[in-house]
Amino acid sequence: MADGEAVHRSGTGGAGPERTFAALPVARGRGFAQTWWGQAWLRALEDTALDGAQVKAGRRHARAGAVGAVSVRPGRITAVVQDRDHTRHRSDVLLQQLTAADWDRLLDVVADRAGHLAALLDRDIPPVLVEDAAAAGVELLPGIGDLEPECACEAWDHCAHSAALCYQVARLLDQDPFVLLLLRGRGEEELLDELQRRSASRAGAAGPAGAADGPAAAGVPAAEAYAARDILPPLPPPPPPVEAPGPAPVLGGGAPPAPGVAADALEFLVEDAAARARRLLAEALSPGHADSPPVPALTPSQDAVRLAAAGPGAAVAARLADGSGRDARGLALAVRAWQVGGAVGLAALEEEWTPAPEVLSRLRDRLAAAWEDEASRPRFRAAGNRWTVVGGDVQLRFGRDGHWWPFRKEGGRWAPAGPAAEDPAAALAGVAADVSEGCS
Repeated sequence: MADGEAVHRSGTGGAGPERTFAALPVARGRGFAQTWWGQAWLRALEDTALDGAQVKAGRRHARAGAVGAVSVRPGRITAVVQDRDHTRHRSDVLLQQLTAADWDRLLDVVADRAGHLAALLDRDIPPVLVEDAAAAGVELLPGIGDLEPECACEAWDHCAHSAALCYQVARLLDQDPFVLLLLRGRGEEELLDELQRRSASRAGAAGPAGAADGPAAAGVPAAEAYAARDILPPLPPPPPPVEAPGPAPVLGGGAPPAPGVAADALEFLVEDAAARARRLLAEALSPGHADSPPVPALTPSQDAVRLAAAGPGAAVAARLADGSGRDARGLALAVRAWQVGGAVGLAALEEEWTPAPEVLSRLRDRLAAAWEDEASRPRFRAAGNRWTVVGGDVQLRFGRDGHWWPFRKEGGRWAPAGPAAEDPAAALAGVAADVSEGCS
């Protein structure tokens, strides 16, 4: 029960449930709403009222304790407000009740996610609950024009009395969000009974095996949360950049690790995770990040090469080679490819593919035009996306990224020989000595 609430509550018959709150004490040195939903209630008042002076006068009335006991029932709040000259006025504020269909959708939203019900029982309205309700077509919080005044002073707009009542109700909403739900048409006891029934029905339908696969486990996509930012409280400022990742813990020296767990490998992974987190935060804080396309996720095979490129030591590198299906030499070549071109460079090393016939025709023309004269042009033997210099251990590979990648044969295996270039002659410039041996 909220502070100051009278014992009286009517039953559910007649006009519906009702709660009456005793007059709240004088509000000295504090805002009327501390919660984000209480602030949303006051924004609905302040954005609706045409006379800002009346709103300010109402705030002074409420702060001075001029609002008497507040009655809350579906669609209406009522209180007697006293002017400075002791004149008393009955003031009402009306809020449209949700329809039966609205309540059905809202109750489904709450019952589908255990966190929503837990938050309500904790006297909290998380922003995601309001967002989920809005996605279901139910506007839970009032907006502009939703708080309709009726006052004995016969003002046609919000007067000081109805404004004072709204400010006082914001304090009640802070204490107990079920006040808002009652205004929308349902009392707390009725709501909890119905939510318990729906939750039990869902639990029985899901069964033990499906419990973790329901909507409660799905979460809310970040894109949806940011799309609904207009109904959420202001986001906090972004965190400051991190100068350096934290040091990795030393895991040795205690109890022996579990079978198959290597302490040095785990320390390396922790250190890598800290470095990646720092880099991702720096990228998120950089200008224009929101307009940049997301970086494709790495496959386990690609990520093994990325980790090996960080120099984890022989033991960890051997585990990475084995786990990614490579031998030690193959992993070393993959690391070289990663160092010159990341995931695209690795693909140039490990993927063999055949461009479409029309693409092949254009590539042959580009190769022919890359050298100024025929005498200086190498002779190539083509196979798929690979052009090997005849009589030499040098090769050009055309990548799916549209660049030419130079390779040199080392110990019977093709190895990356430098960075890619859009021009095939430029790509071979770093291995010119080998190329000259194969020129006609």
